Amino acid sequence: MKPILAIVGRPNVGKSTLFNRIAGGKKAIVYNEPGVTRDRNYADVLWEDRSFTLIDTGGFEPISDDRMFIQMREQCQLAMEEADVILFVVDGKEGLTPSDREIADILRRLNKPVYYIVNKIDGTKDEEKVFEFYGLGVERIFSISAEHRYGLGELMDAVLKVLPGREDGDGEGEGEVTRVALLGRPNVGKSSLINRILGYKRVIVDEAPGTTRDSIDTFFEKDGKRYALIDTAGIRRKSRISLRLEKYSIVEALRTIDRSDVVLFILDSKEEVTDQDARIGGFIHEKGKGCILVVNKWDLIEKDSKTIDRVQKRIQENLKYLSYAPILFISAQTGQRVNRILDLVDQVAEQAKKRISTSPLNNYFGQWVENIHPPLYKNRRVKLNYITQVTTAPPTFVIYTNIPEGIHFSYERYLVNRMREAFGFDGVPIRLQFRKKRKD
Repeated sequence: MKPILAIVGRPNVGKSTLFNRIAGGKKAIVYNEPGVTRDRNYADVLWEDRSFTLIDTGGFEPISDDRMFIQMREQCQLAMEEADVILFVVDGKEGLTPSDREIADILRRLNKPVYYIVNKIDGTKDEEKVFEFYGLGVERIFSISAEHRYGLGELMDAVLKVLPGREDGDGEGEGEVTRVALLGRPNVGKSSLINRILGYKRVIVDEAPGTTRDSIDTFFEKDGKRYALIDTAGIRRKSRISLRLEKYSIVEALRTIDRSDVVLFILDSKEEVTDQDARIGGFIHEKGKGCILVVNKWDLIEKDSKTIDRVQKRIQENLKYLSYAPILFISAQTGQRVNRILDLVDQVAEQAKKRISTSPLNNYFGQWVENIHPPLYKNRRVKLNYITQVTTAPPTFVIYTNIPEGIHFSYERYLVNRMREAFGFDGVPIRLQFRKKRKD
């Protein structure tokens, strides 16, 4: 699980600019696929070989004038619960404000690293503006210009020294465990489904707090295989935090997805796909996890012989980027089809770990390219020379070409579709990276 670095502060102090500077050019691969949410306020970042998730708290909830301070306090409380390291940004041009002092008081009580940052310092000529911020009672203040990258390197050097390393596992026993996250909006039936799954013949191994705050991981065995169910019910139990800030569940969702091998993305059959569902689905896809779409409360739907086909088509149209995910219609209440879930989990987990050897892969690849050549790019012919698989979970392939930027999304989709026909990869995304062919 990646550590989380959160940016907090008043509106208009430059949080989003700082977010873009840290994430821009240093992100993990960006997947340019239609339908994936783009109004995100997080990024998976690789900075000097250190991987972490960056959160811009300012983007979670629109801030109205009459509730400005209350919502800022809520943001800081959420950062307190979720982040590993916090960047507190203030405005060097505006100077120290009472709201800055209030936020600093909240952050000062945290038992985690907090970096105090004066933004909009455009160079040494503006450094004198920083002095008044020592009135916050902190030992060190970083002066930066997020817009011009001034001071950014020094700040990130300090942050990386205290940023936790990747947490691999949670200390549960020996042997291989398939970690299954249950994700979905409140009241779609996550808890009922967990209880139904665990109601079958099983050996409960342990219940232990997960590395995600407030979540409970339930370890059990079935047919000699070991699983951990990751329950995200803690999203709805934040003490003293307004449930109105529902978008903040992004942090919990990202942590949960990071820790899982397969995600059970639970939908309510009566509502099908809501805007929030689409947002959650985008996170799952971008994180590259195996996914099963579980449509719950199917017993409450009036049906005819074509109901499943109609609903399945609507779901696929609204979640096009998860077209590879199998859809299962269940009722956690009655147990309908719940016994099929773990079999599907096993299949998806196996597909995520599949590796294709280079020789047969290139044999197929040559046929695909010969059948349909990539379109011209600026009147230049795009040549695809070679393909190799570089990693699994998700299966990721590098394709060498003379013009990496010349590959249109539609052609990339064509290649992905051919790969699925030839090799499967059901339930998992396929990542393609295009690199310039090395000269001999």
